[in-house]
Amino acid sequence: MNFQQTLNYLYSQLPMFQRIGVAAYKNNLDNTIALCNLLKNPQNNFKSIHIAGTNGKGSTSHLIASILQTKGLKIGLYTSPHLKDFRERIRINGKKIPKKFVTSFVNEYKNDFEKINPSFFEMTFGMAIKYFADEKIDLAIMETGMGGRLDSTNIINPVVSVITNISFDHTQFLGNTLEKIAIEKAGIIKPCTPVIIGETQNNLKHIFINKAEKQNAPIYFADSYFKALNIKYTNNRISKLCMDIFSNNKLYLKNLNSSLTGLYQYKNIITSLQIIKILNKTAYNINKTQIKKGIGNVVKQTGISGRWQIISNSPLTICDTAHNADGIKEVVNQIKTIPYKNLHFVLGMVNDKNINNILRLLPQSATYYFCKADIPRGLDQGVLAEKANIADLKGEIYPSVNNALANARNNAEKNDLVFIGGSSFVVAEVL
Repeated sequence: MNFQQTLNYLYSQLPMFQRIGVAAYKNNLDNTIALCNLLKNPQNNFKSIHIAGTNGKGSTSHLIASILQTKGLKIGLYTSPHLKDFRERIRINGKKIPKKFVTSFVNEYKNDFEKINPSFFEMTFGMAIKYFADEKIDLAIMETGMGGRLDSTNIINPVVSVITNISFDHTQFLGNTLEKIAIEKAGIIKPCTPVIIGETQNNLKHIFINKAEKQNAPIYFADSYFKALNIKYTNNRISKLCMDIFSNNKLYLKNLNSSLTGLYQYKNIITSLQIIKILNKTAYNINKTQIKKGIGNVVKQTGISGRWQIISNSPLTICDTAHNADGIKEVVNQIKTIPYKNLHFVLGMVNDKNINNILRLLPQSATYYFCKADIPRGLDQGVLAEKANIADLKGEIYPSVNNALANARNNAEKNDLVFIGGSSFVVAEVL
């Protein structure tokens, strides 16, 4: 098989949660363990950092990768989902896994896979750890796909475990209370391995503290050690996010610039600084200059996209992959900080979520362009429009994401704002 045939095989033959939802979900690690045994357990041949959480785990993964790359290390980065190219999921120092490796890996193990019957995510994880081991990386940043306890990535033994935050998402798998979701995420806490919690949530922190105590794992709440103040933009057109970082009420980093420009990114930066602090307790010796350069150049160095990303300035057009209530809240708050005459909102969602709470958070003054991402999980644009209408959101339906965007941009005046969001897959189609 060539590369395109290989991709077609992966998408058509392996159950893929991003596309079909619940049918692809596995509630145990049996397949992952079998797959790793088949590959001779390459995950044991490199060091890793394990990152879970409802929101921010992708951005945090990229921030850490960029800082460590700036240090001069060879860093593997495993994230999901991809937006444009399957190979975004697996990178070394920002460079996507070669097509040749993807093709040769699948061709070599295809018959064995069919005996194990892995999901798309399980197979991709196997590909990542084999690639990282073959390339003799210094360290891998491994982002969970969903949850933690039963996620394929949870068979690794990291040097640091990270949980960014807890909010409602994937409740049909992880539980319908924040406590149940936190317990699933806490499943990545390993014996004697430091664990970092990005955001202190007073109603949940006991869950992490209790699990860490049982595992004899040192636990750190990042926002207890670092604070971000004086958050602003370097110019009016959202060039870079700038902030001062304080630690123990003392200035730690002055004018820290980030090329990830969502106002919410300060939380992920604080989490990243705590990760670096823990790494520096061992042999890494990452200095402040490397930290500042790594965060300032994260987009260029790792290729992260879709996070409060400006795709046009005339009219100002921004997309963001936020897709649950807490993420949407952050986006709506940031929209309020931008001066505009009219807001045009290109909106699409998936069909296996309770979206009513999300719709109630969206601005009623906007004009909506309802659409469906081109995946089986996409929510029909007509159904979306009906649900939105109940929340007093008004607009028209469109046959595709790009058709909706074209109409929004055509209708927008010079001083208007066009925003695209509601689902990672909607963003993926416009990038």
